[in-house]
Amino acid sequence: MKIKVLYEDKDILAIDKPSGISVHPDGKSKELTITDWVLKNYPKIKGVGEPITFNNQEIDRPGIVHRLDKDTSGVLLLAKNQKAYEFLKNQFKGREIKKIYHAIVSGWVNPPAGRDNGIINKPIGRSPSDFRRRLAGRGARGELREAVTEYKVLKKFTSGEKFTYLEVKPKTGRTHQIRVHLKFLNHPVVGDTLYNPKGPKLKGIDRLALHAKSIEFKNLKGETVKIESPLPKEFLKIEK
Repeated sequence: MKIKVLYEDKDILAIDKPSGISVHPDGKSKELTITDWVLKNYPKIKGVGEPITFNNQEIDRPGIVHRLDKDTSGVLLLAKNQKAYEFLKNQFKGREIKKIYHAIVSGWVNPPAGRDNGIINKPIGRSPSDFRRRLAGRGARGELREAVTEYKVLKKFTSGEKFTYLEVKPKTGRTHQIRVHLKFLNHPVVGDTLYNPKGPKLKGIDRLALHAKSIEFKNLKGETVKIESPLPKEFLKIEK
């Protein structure tokens, strides 16, 4: 597994996560995960952070402060020691960390009042029909958790069907938040097999068209650090 390191100091590591690799095991699959790479290349991180119970198994998540969905690519932060883990975790809790994603979605997104940007402020709960899915708006079940997502239209284009290239800034960190909110807008992410299984195909895109482009945080010295992940080749073609 080849993983590119984007940033490293004595406390914090930022890597460029490829699409198609899970951040940590799910208790069922035997596929390699980012956790495996961490333990092989940074064995001292073992035990840092908090385990999670998944499929009735306790899963170790060494250094994992936040996560990206399996098919999302881009910048992922890891803590190299417990002090750094708590420090970053508090920044996430306080919504001090700034994240920017790029997404390609179905249809032409038309923000309100003729602007090129908009905000989706809709709590997220569970889908009543599929335990894997989350749902925003009517019909959501269980605890509804606040979720806010800002978006900006970068480009509208046609390739057989209509598509929009978006910059997305999640202000909260709910499971599948960007995917669920864009589905709520009726503009689901291209290649999303869970929320857009019958959506139009886009030539050259055979993955979830969602990329974590940048993250901005404070390191333990109090310095503001912004890390950027290069856009995948599929996205670069759209930007031209």
